[in-house]
Amino acid sequence: MAIEGPLRELGIHDVFQLLDLSRKTGALRVTSDLRDDEGVVLFDTGRVIHASVRSHPTSIERILRQAGKVSDADLTLAAGIAVEPGEGLGDRLVRAGVITQRELERQLRLAIESVVFELLSWQEGFFSFEERAVADVPLDARIRISTESLLMEGARRIDEWSRIADKVPSLSVVPMLAAVEDDRASVLDLLPHEWEVLMMIDTSRDLRGIAAALGRSEFEIAKIAYGLVSTGVVELYQGDQPSPSADAAEEAEPALVRARSAIEGGRPEEALTNARIALASDPTSTEGRLLAARALNRLTRYDDAVDELRRAVQTDPLTPAVHLDLGFAAVRVGDFASAHASWEHFLRLAPNAAETARARAALETLTRLMHLLEAHADG
Repeated sequence: MAIEGPLRELGIHDVFQLLDLSRKTGALRVTSDLRDDEGVVLFDTGRVIHASVRSHPTSIERILRQAGKVSDADLTLAAGIAVEPGEGLGDRLVRAGVITQRELERQLRLAIESVVFELLSWQEGFFSFEERAVADVPLDARIRISTESLLMEGARRIDEWSRIADKVPSLSVVPMLAAVEDDRASVLDLLPHEWEVLMMIDTSRDLRGIAAALGRSEFEIAKIAYGLVSTGVVELYQGDQPSPSADAAEEAEPALVRARSAIEGGRPEEALTNARIALASDPTSTEGRLLAARALNRLTRYDDAVDELRRAVQTDPLTPAVHLDLGFAAVRVGDFASAHASWEHFLRLAPNAAETARARAALETLTRLMHLLEAHADG
């Protein structure tokens, strides 16, 4: 039995409900010309067992990497284990002791939910359902999720969308960093996923583009943007914004030259003084923040160094050196989540830089440490 049609005649919520009530087994395909995207959901007697969208390719490796659950060393370890019949990467990671079966299934469930909730927000497009056997599931953690529970949570999320619409009217808005006063910036405390979004702001990418770049759901990015707007960290615009004037940067340059020389000569106090002179002329100077943070690091004032680097991230999220330094400074104050996110962004922005090997080694070591701490907490 084929079921197909435009979403304007039968909403995606109703399609899911129909497949659930009739206990269908097969593949649902949903396409959207507006998004230039396509989603596929597999059903087994009415329950969802797999979901993916073309814009966010799904694999066990990708899911676990994004969740910070595996490193390159973990994957190499799993690859060295002999494959048993019907076994996939997830099974080998469990056998290698890298991750528990419970955590593997939890991460895959979250990934499926994220895709389904995104599809439930599509109001235009075309759907088609083909009844067929689904024995060969693309992922190797045999999980089954109640469609009814997915629809209930989806309805809650749609209601939440209506509440954030006053600040986030659409996914086509472009986020820009708002001006943050020094006394307020020093106490800015963001979560790792908020830093991830903040670091993707480049004055031209809209929220939909940020979601695609990070491999996150559009709903999740919209919620994060709502929080950043509500706290005054970010402003949203329709279209690109003009670049700032270069006059202030020219005035700050002599002090920056002196700060660079002092850092190279091992004079952190002098470097800090000149970096602050430069910042007084140009508060948006990323290099000024970076030099000030490096001086503070050498003066063992790590908390202040982290603050300077976070302000530098707000000013210029696409400068790799800021993320590299922020990672090491964050580790020193015990903020492992921020360090992990910062090094990942450094590797994404500068995969061929001279410091890449150092950053990758630091990231893998930190990932193993976080796994050990998590296992100790669970035990």
